[in-house]
Amino acid sequence: MADPSSYRPKPGQIPDSPGVYKFRDEHRRVIYVGKAKNLRQRVANYFQDLAGLHPRTRTMVTTAASVEWTVVSTEVEALQLEYSWIKEFDPRFNVKYRDDKSYPYLAVTLNEEFPRVQVMRGAKKKGVRYFGPYGHAWAIRETVDLMLRVFPVRTCSAGVFKNAERTGRPCLLGYIGKCSAPCVGRVTPEEHRDLAEDFCDFMAGRTGTYIRRLEKDMTQAAEEMEYERAARLRDDAEALKRAMEKSAVVLADATDADLIAVAEDELEAALQIFHVRGGRVRGQRGWVTDKVEAVDTSGLVEHALQQLYGEERGDAVPKEVLVPALPEDTEAVSQWLAERRGSQVSLRIPQRGDKKDLMATVQRNAQQALGLHKTKRASDLTTRSRALEEIAEALGLDTAPLRIECYDISHLQGDDVVASMVVFEDGLARKSEYRRFQIKGFEGQDDVRSMHEVIGRRFKRYLQDKERTGEWEEQPTDTPAGGPATGPGSGLGPGPAATGPVPAPELTAASPADGTEPREDDGRPKRFAYPPQLVVVDGGQPQVAAAKRALDELGIDDIAVCGLAKRLEEVWLPDDDDPVVLPRSSEGLYLLQRVRDEAHRFAITYQRAKRAKRLRSSPLDDVSGLGETRKQALIKHFGSVKKLRQATIDEICEVPGIGRRTAESVAAALATTAPAAPAVNTATGEIIEEDDGGSS
Repeated sequence: MADPSSYRPKPGQIPDSPGVYKFRDEHRRVIYVGKAKNLRQRVANYFQDLAGLHPRTRTMVTTAASVEWTVVSTEVEALQLEYSWIKEFDPRFNVKYRDDKSYPYLAVTLNEEFPRVQVMRGAKKKGVRYFGPYGHAWAIRETVDLMLRVFPVRTCSAGVFKNAERTGRPCLLGYIGKCSAPCVGRVTPEEHRDLAEDFCDFMAGRTGTYIRRLEKDMTQAAEEMEYERAARLRDDAEALKRAMEKSAVVLADATDADLIAVAEDELEAALQIFHVRGGRVRGQRGWVTDKVEAVDTSGLVEHALQQLYGEERGDAVPKEVLVPALPEDTEAVSQWLAERRGSQVSLRIPQRGDKKDLMATVQRNAQQALGLHKTKRASDLTTRSRALEEIAEALGLDTAPLRIECYDISHLQGDDVVASMVVFEDGLARKSEYRRFQIKGFEGQDDVRSMHEVIGRRFKRYLQDKERTGEWEEQPTDTPAGGPATGPGSGLGPGPAATGPVPAPELTAASPADGTEPREDDGRPKRFAYPPQLVVVDGGQPQVAAAKRALDELGIDDIAVCGLAKRLEEVWLPDDDDPVVLPRSSEGLYLLQRVRDEAHRFAITYQRAKRAKRLRSSPLDDVSGLGETRKQALIKHFGSVKKLRQATIDEICEVPGIGRRTAESVAAALATTAPAAPAVNTATGEIIEEDDGGSS
């Protein structure tokens, strides 16, 4: 625990202008981001008597090791910079709303020549018009099915569309009138785009115009005694009305607003948003967050507005935003929203009428969401806590291992040897921290030696990061041999008898996480920056001993090591002749199994990908300037790599697109590459001649 007075800025050092400030911990990670109208007043509040601080604020300032700030011109700039930094650094003490599920949207791909209507999830893409989010994908499909009668827009995938273009036959929807079939030229690209834009206008709430137009055309057709056309128009109007009935009118026609409600207790908060477009509820979603900072309802609303509209522009930001409490700096937030929309945005608390009644409905949804979340999480938190406590008790640890790293080795008969590192924090997988390694320190199959290499490489990088940030000091020359190096933080050092910087590890890149220099010290999470409390290896006593030896060689003595053997699910500890046997019903054993199985899955996936890539390789891959098209032309002309290897340069030049210089390069590449061993039929002993275009 740090003393805030040790990093408190000097009096008068902090400016009294608007700005954004960051607290960093001892590892230089950004742990909190805040903004202020007056930096001097706001930051000074964190350095008062600890007894007067909110418990969460007290935890933050004692975890921090430094504070820094950036001055901006206006409060709106401070709001934008705060949002950008929270998104970039992901500080642990800032409130961050996360969707409890991926909500589906109705999307129209206006960025394509022939726009397509489809269900989309995940990150939004540029040039795509979104409607929703919806609670269920089937609700979108029902709505679309009704509207395709009137707006027969393309819904097929790119593959289906291209196949229809090639064959000149539309799909089933084209035959039954629910697609205008642009794939076969029934409508021009311009006419199809007009249909897509009309579809978007209707979904955006401009519904009355189309229904009135259809009814007028129906009446006119009936007067002209075109009864079949009149009946079709009548059915179209009914289809649109049924689509509209799926979202009931809740506010006056043409009202565009988002209603935000918050339900909270001391530990958590639930947020519910209703998206109203054209007076109808077009979408709904909810978030739940831990209240990791001292924040009231107005602060929760401000964080929600940042997350909702931080990436949005134009009509995605509505004309009205109705909230249960106004942010502390309402004027700055309103101006920020107006800049994102491009016109004025009304940010207010509904006081009376339909909007207040609808806000009460949203509030009830938020209360129900919070209650459901707490019911679910109670068992989850209890189970995870019990599992971590059981592991700590079984392994003799002082505290529960909040960060666990597990390593596994994978290969196929000694080829393509790789390793995986998976991370679990607080009993949950942290997939952004997963890493993979190639084993290139030696050839062949040796799981124990591979484990030693991987553990050594991982923690060399950790020590390298600590040395670069100055988190441990060089040891004096009189450090006793074999004594562990010391330093602030975790007490890790460069190892016995080490008096200088740790040499850079010899890494081989297997993924962006392995083999490249770490990024600049800017507060972003580093690849190997965080030490675990427990290292788990997939294997028994030999693998555990190898991992412990790698840590000892680096002077690291405060990280526990254990292994989980698959045969009897025994837990092995270093220097113990007998394993620790956890009960089969133990939550701790179940968590260790999940960690081990995840490491195995991650390793074998990588190993299979490497093997597949190797098997797909060809000697022609190394020929400079020879693209995929010309490689296929060579294989097609000669029939196989074996016959191409036997061809002369003049014969290779006969292939269209192959010049003499390229032919010489191909011949040289094949001459320096030994042909593959012939395949043998094990039943008859017959040698199978190569006759395909595979690798050699």
